[in-house]
Amino acid sequence: MTEIKAVIFDLDDTLVSEKKYIESGYLHVAKLLTKKLGKEKEQIYQLLIALFRKSPKNVFNRLFEELNLDYTNDTIKDLVCAYRNHPPEIAFFDDVLPCLDMMKKKKIKTGIITDGYASAQRQKLNALKASCYFDEIIVTDELGEKGEYWKPHPLAFSLMKEKLGVEFDEMCYIGDNPEKDFYISFIYPIKTIKIERNGVHANKNYLHDIRENYSIHHLNEIFSLIAH
Repeated sequence: MTEIKAVIFDLDDTLVSEKKYIESGYLHVAKLLTKKLGKEKEQIYQLLIALFRKSPKNVFNRLFEELNLDYTNDTIKDLVCAYRNHPPEIAFFDDVLPCLDMMKKKKIKTGIITDGYASAQRQKLNALKASCYFDEIIVTDELGEKGEYWKPHPLAFSLMKEKLGVEFDEMCYIGDNPEKDFYISFIYPIKTIKIERNGVHANKNYLHDIRENYSIHHLNEIFSLIAH
């Protein structure tokens, strides 16, 4: 591998647990619904989690249906907005900060490229104080219309290359989602690394069967992969 001068990370289920974020969001919504539904927060929270486990689609709609209560589109929109804008109670995985400390010592630049609704991603980044640890952060939702420049679109990677002042073959990208995190290596000579976190996207199919160059289970393993 060419000497790697910049390591770029996905956010969800790479640096932080998406499951923990979802739980934080549902707990926030459960607090908001206690008076409206006349039920205890914990009861609403457990029901939301159970509905999500069955299917992640339309969980708030299905909550009202499960309780035989009427709702409007505005009701659901308000809950979705509250979920996405809540200040989440989350933390980096245990291997993240030691890895970043080592990269700093080795003078390897670091960045984040993350998809997802901008308001939600910024709340996560703020909760993690991510700007204190990473040289550059790109939320793809802020680059254009909703979803327009989400991965696997290459724009965020070309922007990151310019921001960090490195070449594509001096970058590697660490992610977890086969559907979109590794296809970039087909477009640019960026090495890709899959971290096995058993996250919510772990079992998705690879986009056009483009697979990661390397696979790891712990972030400290990357130092044996990158020549420096």
